[in-house]
Amino acid sequence: MPSKKILIIRFSSIGDIVLTSPIIRAIKEQLSDAEVHYVTKKANKDLLIHNPYVKKVHVLENNLEDLINGLRKESFDYIVDLHNNIRSFKVKRALKSAKSFTFDKINIRKWLMVNFKINRLPNNHIVDRYFEAIQKLGVQNDQKGLEYFIPPKDEVDVKDLPEDFQKGYVALVIGAKHFTKRIPVEKLQLLCREIDKPIILLGGKEDRNVGSNVIAVAENQHLYNACGNYNINQSASIIKQAEKVITSDTGLMHIATAFNKEIISIWGNTIPEFGMYPYKTGSQSNMIEVKSLSCRPCSKIGYDKCPKGHFKCMMQNDYDKVIAIANDK
Repeated sequence: MPSKKILIIRFSSIGDIVLTSPIIRAIKEQLSDAEVHYVTKKANKDLLIHNPYVKKVHVLENNLEDLINGLRKESFDYIVDLHNNIRSFKVKRALKSAKSFTFDKINIRKWLMVNFKINRLPNNHIVDRYFEAIQKLGVQNDQKGLEYFIPPKDEVDVKDLPEDFQKGYVALVIGAKHFTKRIPVEKLQLLCREIDKPIILLGGKEDRNVGSNVIAVAENQHLYNACGNYNINQSASIIKQAEKVITSDTGLMHIATAFNKEIISIWGNTIPEFGMYPYKTGSQSNMIEVKSLSCRPCSKIGYDKCPKGHFKCMMQNDYDKVIAIANDK
């Protein structure tokens, strides 16, 4: 009997793709005849090609029609749309012979929360909403949480780190796509001064200067600016081997969740109630946020600057609590 071919759609971004990992696993393990394909942006291919449950990764480069033409040749039986945007709609329309399942992005409820602070948000995680979308496929949440697969070539040997970091360290994620999700520089400097453990700063090449500025005034000799030194899989390896992970609402937060790390997440303009907090970490997750601000959340994603100009959502967080947790006090 031929396998059922199932296409999962999630174009971006890093964290969102990691959050689909339970769906990939559950489909493959619970539907014995399933052949799982995945479509995403080319930049995110490395997040998926090492996943043993994925048969083939299809990538969107510049032309959606080229992607669709390639997908037509596969003759999919089912489409699981975990992005639910115009592009995914066009893919489903083009592959109309495949039955599709689409998750609810709850955009109207998010809009009400952002613009009027009317909370009609569901009390469940986005992963659980993903599973609701595929109930009719006969797939249930296996409760095993997130997964992330690092290829052997990208495993970072702690012996290759500076000597001070070979016996343990805290990973501090300083990068984020949007400014209003980033921990302010002066607060990063505070954390690096007061945390009494070696700290590795993680981010992209664009964050390297920020990392250098933090180290220059932090008065802590046990700091390693790794921003831009590692690809995403190598950064995941650094996360995997950390004692604790301090991060804002970023993709690396979800990667840390996949490794069941102790996470201290610091929230800015977004809120956990949107359903993208660390998934199934229990006592391993510490969420730090300012709940009393009338302007928060100001966006479901983020901005290049604080719309109000004060950035209180990040500046007024309880960083003493972050330091105490990091120092095991």
